[in-house]
Amino acid sequence: MTNSKVLVLSVLMLFRGIFAFSQTYSKETILITTSYGNMKIKLFEETPLHKKNFLKLIKQGTYDSLLFHRVINNFMIQGGDPDSKRANDTVLLGNGDVGYWIPAEFNPKIYHKKGVLAAAREGDDVNPKKESSGCQFYIVMGKKYDSLALQKAEIRVNREVITKINYLVGFGGKSVKLKMYYNRLYTQGKNDSLSYAVKQLTDSVSKIEYSKTKHYTWTALQKKTYTTLGGTPHLDNNYTIFGEVIQGLDVIDKIAAAKTDKNDRPKENIRMKITILN
Repeated sequence: MTNSKVLVLSVLMLFRGIFAFSQTYSKETILITTSYGNMKIKLFEETPLHKKNFLKLIKQGTYDSLLFHRVINNFMIQGGDPDSKRANDTVLLGNGDVGYWIPAEFNPKIYHKKGVLAAAREGDDVNPKKESSGCQFYIVMGKKYDSLALQKAEIRVNREVITKINYLVGFGGKSVKLKMYYNRLYTQGKNDSLSYAVKQLTDSVSKIEYSKTKHYTWTALQKKTYTTLGGTPHLDNNYTIFGEVIQGLDVIDKIAAAKTDKNDRPKENIRMKITILN
C-alpha cells in the first residue's frame, strides 16, 4: 500500500471516529437575542420531536419577550415560561407551559457539555417517563470535572440501576454486611438515610453486580470534554438535549453571572427574542 493511500485511510478513520460520537445539525440556524449578547444555535436531527416543536413555537412568536427566569452560575440558564412575558418583578416563575409534554428523546452520543440546549421538565415523581416541557428550556454552562467528580456523576445518573442492584444484593441476602446496614437504618427509623444509602455504590458485591449490568457511562471523548470544556454530566440520560450553541458561549457565562433573588430569578429582567435565520 502506498504512503498516500495509508494517509487517506488514516484520515477517513479519524473522521469516522469523530462523527461516531457527534450529532447531526439541522439546516436551520437559531438566533437568541438578549441584552447580554446573542447566541446562535443549531438543532439536532437526532431529536426530531423537540426540533419540530421548538421551530413551531419560534415561528408562532411564543418566545418573544420571555425571560431567562432562572439562572445559576456554573450550572445553567433557563427560560421559556409563557407566564414570564408580563410577570411583575416579584412573582415566582417556572410553572408556565403550553398544555402538553414531549416524549423523551435520549441519545448516548448527545450529552450535557457546555453550550447544549435542553428541555426542562417536571420531576420524576410526577413524570416517570421524563417527558419534556412543551416550551421551557435551559442552556448549559456547567463546570469542569475531574475523574473523581465524573465517577460521582455516573453514580448519580445511574441511581435507578444502582438502587435495584442494592435491593437485590442487600435485602436479597447476597451481602450480609449490606443487609445488616440497611436493617439497622430501618429499625432506627432513619428512612432518609436509608433512601440515600440505596442510591450509593459502596458494597463490594454491589460493585461487581454493577459492572455486569448495563448502565449509562461516557466515552473517552465525552470524559475529555467534561474535563476541558465542562458541562453538567449528572443530567445525562435524564433530560432531552436537542441543540447546541455554536456561537456566543460567552453570553451564557454573562447571563449566569447575573445577580439573582432567592429563587434564582435575575433581579434585572433578561428578555429574549428567538428567530430562525435560515
